[in-house]
Amino acid sequence: MKKGKLYLIPATLGDTDSEQVLPAFNLQLLQSIDIYVVEELKTARRFLRKCGYRKDFDSETTFFQLNEHTSGSEISAFLEPALAGKDLGLMSEAGTPAVADPGSALVRLAHSKGIQVVPLAGPSSIILALMASGFNGQQFTFHGYLPVKPHERAQKLKEIEREIFKTGSTHIFIETPYRNRQMLESILNSCSGGISLCMAINLTLPDEAIITKTVSEWKQTDFQPPKSPAVFLLSH
Repeated sequence: MKKGKLYLIPATLGDTDSEQVLPAFNLQLLQSIDIYVVEELKTARRFLRKCGYRKDFDSETTFFQLNEHTSGSEISAFLEPALAGKDLGLMSEAGTPAVADPGSALVRLAHSKGIQVVPLAGPSSIILALMASGFNGQQFTFHGYLPVKPHERAQKLKEIEREIFKTGSTHIFIETPYRNRQMLESILNSCSGGISLCMAINLTLPDEAIITKTVSEWKQTDFQPPKSPAVFLLSH
């Protein structure tokens, strides 16, 4: 029997019109899939409806929930429909699935079972921020989240700074929105004035803000970062 495919379906980064950031191919494909692996059911259903999904969620659509608490045996069971010939869609809470996202475990397992993985085009906050930063796009590292404890975070920032001066690479990380201010303060207190920081906030949304300055220049501003999704980039 021919196996189904695992489609990696990007979602909007916020309450953006889906037609603005997603290809028409994606929106058409969504209509043909009735099994989805998602992080949060409510968010996934809202996204699908926004994209014009017409099937009934209770009788025609199956959802599997995949988050940091999902066990390996559960993840394996999610792929059983694909082994039986059905296509699956994997969606993240926002942006690109399987990047800083628990969906990567499903993708890895799909490869091990010989299931074709099909990544679809769509918004990635990490890549959009890198594009707009003006920093080195040839060599970069994505760290995910930095340590929460102030001392450990400062230590990590110092380590990143040393790597920047050594290699010239760009370093990218994200933070929980309510800690954006603490992260900015940590960067300004830990990094030398010649390091450049870009903050990319609410990407693809009407109030999008992308600001690149040196640490010295940032210190001369009174910028108060909002409690909104942001990407931080450091370079030289």
